[in-house]
Amino acid sequence: MKYTKILASLLLCSVFSLSSCNDKPTSKVGEIPEGDVSNSATTTEADTPITSTEPAQNAAGVWHYTCPNGDSGGAGSAVPCAVCGATLAHNSAYHGNPTDTSNASSTAPFANNPAAESGQNTAGVWHYICPKGDAGGAGTATACPTCGTTLVHNQAFH
Repeated sequence: MKYTKILASLLLCSVFSLSSCNDKPTSKVGEIPEGDVSNSATTTEADTPITSTEPAQNAAGVWHYTCPNGDSGGAGSAVPCAVCGATLAHNSAYHGNPTDTSNASSTAPFANNPAAESGQNTAGVWHYICPKGDAGGAGTATACPTCGTTLVHNQAFH
């Protein structure tokens, strides 16, 4: 008899909480209610695909994404390679900017940018290396030029 109150309370709570699970929406996604007179041909920001404003190749002809296996060609995004099917890896050389010497005589101390950190320390150890053991490395966690895997931090660098 002492379990009767507990069971009755649990049953009552279950009925109240589960009865709200049967609520159905009044319209399905993509369905336009009868009274809606808006133009269904208009698109919203969520409907439009996001496109990159950067071209697939820069002015020097360097591809933004290249095949990690070294196949010729490239693309503007990480799509499968047309030759081997491997996913194209980001090519950091695409973003290489020529050195601007027109502002070299600036005397403002805040205008001087610090030098970029080198990929190797004085002992020649790479900051980021391939987890698969491929030779080489980089100063940032970019794609391995040999296999396309993202480089990982090398504790031996510090």
